[in-house]
Amino acid sequence: MIHAATAPERIVVLAPLGRDSQVAIALLGEAGYQGVAAHDLDALCDYLQAGAGMAVIAEEAFNGADMTPLVAFLEQQPAWSDLPIVLITHHGGPDHPPSMRLGKQLGNVTFLERPFHPAALVSLVSTAIRGRRRQYEARDRLHDLSESRQRLQSALDAGREGEERLRQLNETLEQQVQERTAQVLQNEEALRQSQKMEAVGQLTGGIAHDFNNMLTGIIGSLELMRRRLSRGKTQDLDNLIDLGITSANRAAGLTHRLLAFSRRQSLDSQPVEMNRLVLAMDELLQRSLDESIRLDMHLDPALWVAEADPHQLESALLNLVINARDAMPNGGDLVVETSNHTLDETFTQQQGTLAVGDYVRLSVRDNGCGMPQSVINRAFDPFFTTKPIGQGTGLGLSMIYGFSKQSRGHVAIESQIGKGTTVNLYLPRFKGDTPAISPQAVEEAHRARSGETVLVVEDDSAVRLLVCEVLRELGYAYIEAAEASGALPVLNSPQRIDLLVSDVGLPGGMNGRQLAEIGRQLRPGLKVLFVTGYAEHAAVRGGFLDTGMQMITKPFTFDRLTAKVREMIEN
Repeated sequence: MIHAATAPERIVVLAPLGRDSQVAIALLGEAGYQGVAAHDLDALCDYLQAGAGMAVIAEEAFNGADMTPLVAFLEQQPAWSDLPIVLITHHGGPDHPPSMRLGKQLGNVTFLERPFHPAALVSLVSTAIRGRRRQYEARDRLHDLSESRQRLQSALDAGREGEERLRQLNETLEQQVQERTAQVLQNEEALRQSQKMEAVGQLTGGIAHDFNNMLTGIIGSLELMRRRLSRGKTQDLDNLIDLGITSANRAAGLTHRLLAFSRRQSLDSQPVEMNRLVLAMDELLQRSLDESIRLDMHLDPALWVAEADPHQLESALLNLVINARDAMPNGGDLVVETSNHTLDETFTQQQGTLAVGDYVRLSVRDNGCGMPQSVINRAFDPFFTTKPIGQGTGLGLSMIYGFSKQSRGHVAIESQIGKGTTVNLYLPRFKGDTPAISPQAVEEAHRARSGETVLVVEDDSAVRLLVCEVLRELGYAYIEAAEASGALPVLNSPQRIDLLVSDVGLPGGMNGRQLAEIGRQLRPGLKVLFVTGYAEHAAVRGGFLDTGMQMITKPFTFDRLTAKVREMIEN
């Protein structure tokens, strides 16, 4: 059992927003620690001067405040003292510049990123207090050493034996202090690693569970088809084929959501008229709702043009509407709203890397059951869900979070138990000239014209074989290579090449984008179609593709591939 902390071990909490200080003190009190709230930095310094074991400080407490007294106090600490501080930061953690600057100024800092679990705060405080107690032990030992030195000094006149004993005692004490300090650092690192492994374990467990289900559908369908074909039965294979394709598409969707959460998906950012997109989805949204739920749309007629990937935005809106539906099992009102917002520095500083400027906001509001703060804090975690097993993957909100951050935007949740939930998605305003919107023609996979040749560069043999086989069926001549080194001699030859189809990630030290650059030096105007399953540097297409280049993501349908090949060759 942990007893209440003595006065030198009391915890000073400085969190100026809302009831953060009271909540933190209550949590620490339940763990057996004595906490006191400071209303500003000056009060914090007064408490520290009077004696304290550590401090818990929210990052926003330093906004516009004079840190000189606090820095002076930390610099004037005795040699044995290194006051531990838990610094509560926003998204971005210790790696974003404001937190890095504060960490250097404050010294012995442990970062705790919002949103966090109460157990994480208590764990960090417990570790810091244990370290502080070791500092007190070092102080006591230093005091004992000082007294020993005084006693030994009086005996120095009696001979060199006293001097040697003093030297040995001093070396032993310094070694003990070093060992204790090393142990504290080791314990802190072990805690951080434990927290990281817990998060990784939750993520990998969720992925394994969902992928195993999907692979069972794919493998099972293929096994049954092989059995029937071996017996010469070709009837009723369509259902098995559809089942396998459905499972494969679910696996592809899961991969896309994981890339969205990790901010590594390939985004096709472009001007988006959000009102037009929302209205186009009206019928789909209505079909996704129960008859007991009434859908209203409040669309700003003077809405700015947003900059985003329209397909990802459609997916985000559908996810939000489905979540709102599930929060109203007995029916209710659901409102989809669009509006213009200019975010000032006061708002953006609380969100870490969010830039000041104009944003288009998409809000989805329900009057359902609402969420407690503990659920809001974890709502964006991958595979976290409050739905029953089998009714949710826990990736919907995490995908929206990753999409918003990769789009240079922001997403926030407001909720009250019994009153409902509002999710606000902010996307940056488009700054350029809005192109005229023209209806898109239906893509058809036309057959090749005489002599048209495609160079296929793909390191995965199965994907390369399938792509080449589809091109052959449509009458294209093709040349295949497994890596860039095999494609360069072809590009440097007189061989006709109408289109280069290349994976972005290739082995051998040269990626697909570098291959395309060399190919265009050898063949000016060479058309390039990139295919990618994951490419960190191709996450934003606008900064990756030049004129005459396009990209499709794996997995893709062969109808889409051949239509894109035909389109690029003809254009």
